[in-house]
Amino acid sequence: MLTSLDIPDSEIELSAIRASGPGGQNVNKVSTAIHLRFDISHSSLPESVKAGLLALRDRRISSDGVLVIKAQRTRSQDKNRQDALTRLDELLAKAQFRHKTRRASKPTRSSVRKRLDTKTQHGKKKVQRKHIPDD
Repeated sequence: MLTSLDIPDSEIELSAIRASGPGGQNVNKVSTAIHLRFDISHSSLPESVKAGLLALRDRRISSDGVLVIKAQRTRSQDKNRQDALTRLDELLAKAQFRHKTRRASKPTRSSVRKRLDTKTQHGKKKVQRKHIPDD
């Protein structure tokens, strides 16, 4: 399983936008938030990873297969860019994760014997509780 994939910079569209929330004097002047757009279907990712990304059913993935991440946690544009790219890496790692397939196992002979013995004892206990009619 791969942990990180190299995506060409040409496939990731980063644009700076104005962030909502606190920002002091710069709030209406500086575009510190980052909008990351990544078109999954037209990327160079392996088909298995593309299918895994689309199967995540994440609200950031549009019906067109475009992933949109808005990073505005910090007041620094560089930190927000790094945050957006880190979140993209986390999504890619989640898309590559494969659960182990479950294989049914056969119960051991002793566990079957114990289960049947317990059932027999329980049945005997119930028979002993029965009301014996008086003749």
